[in-house]
Amino acid sequence: MYSINSIPVCILSFTLLLHCVIGADPLYHICSSNSLNYTSGSPFDNNLNILFNQLNVKVEDTVHGLALCRGDISNADCKSCVNSASKEIKNVCPNNKAAIIWYDNCLLKYSDVNFFGTIDTQNKFYLYNTQNVNDTTFNGSVQELLSDLSAIASQSPRLFATGETSLLQGLVQCTRDLSSSQCKKCLDDAITELPSCCDGKRGGRVVGGSCNFRYELYPFFNL
Repeated sequence: MYSINSIPVCILSFTLLLHCVIGADPLYHICSSNSLNYTSGSPFDNNLNILFNQLNVKVEDTVHGLALCRGDISNADCKSCVNSASKEIKNVCPNNKAAIIWYDNCLLKYSDVNFFGTIDTQNKFYLYNTQNVNDTTFNGSVQELLSDLSAIASQSPRLFATGETSLLQGLVQCTRDLSSSQCKKCLDDAITELPSCCDGKRGGRVVGGSCNFRYELYPFFNL
């Protein structure tokens, strides 16, 4: 069983229990304040639809968007995830001018404010296995693996890295609008949250708008 915590508290002040985390369902989403709504059929709405249909084309002035697929999945799975995210984000955040949604295989975010090249420190949540590991050295092993992967990912063109030890598998990734140094800072800051997120847990994730990490005791990424 996995549990989910959101950060900051002002966005969501309770904890949800997830009985099953499936790749086909969103992991989480965050909508902007209700005061930042747009009107259906408005130019913003039209531009948002254009953005979802063609995320690699810049839409000036009004809508800024980013899609990121997990670095180990296929192009077909990536496309499928982004298509699902672009439909679901409008359902769960109707008429919001800024929103973000996460799936196992991808992230999608948009805003009326240009966020490219800036570490997102606002949108973040935790996922963790509710079962504990009875080993006083476990936390240190997790941190060591993730820190090593942070250094590797920040120097990779894809800002993505996976790795394993005899006990653990780990994955880290940054959105590709960040620089190498920004990616490392984002991941290192996320890793410092291990005691709050996943202290002694058999698996866990810190998932943010600019970077994320995951570790498990079982294989979960594609080699």
